[in-house]
Amino acid sequence: MERDGIAEVGIDDQQRLYVLPETRSFPYIYREATEVHWDPNGKYLYAPAPPRASLKPAAWWFKQILSAAREQSCELQLTEKTRWHQVPDALKRELVGSGVANA
Repeated sequence: MERDGIAEVGIDDQQRLYVLPETRSFPYIYREATEVHWDPNGKYLYAPAPPRASLKPAAWWFKQILSAAREQSCELQLTEKTRWHQVPDALKRELVGSGVANA
């Protein structure tokens, strides 16, 4: 399985949680039927916007994004260089502590 670092985790202008891979792109991620999508302009994977996203906690959507990438044979990992954009500190701690990625 290929591995790629996570360049950035953030909340976009539509209030969607997103994960920006360092090098990979996922234009066909919708085929995984996980409600995770690819933004071709921002080059990131994203969860649904509220109110749909509010049905599950952000950590669940983060895991869902990483799981969808694994279904496409890529393990995304947090790194020391991962940037955080508009992510509150409490949410950052929750995502880092979710047990699915290294920080």
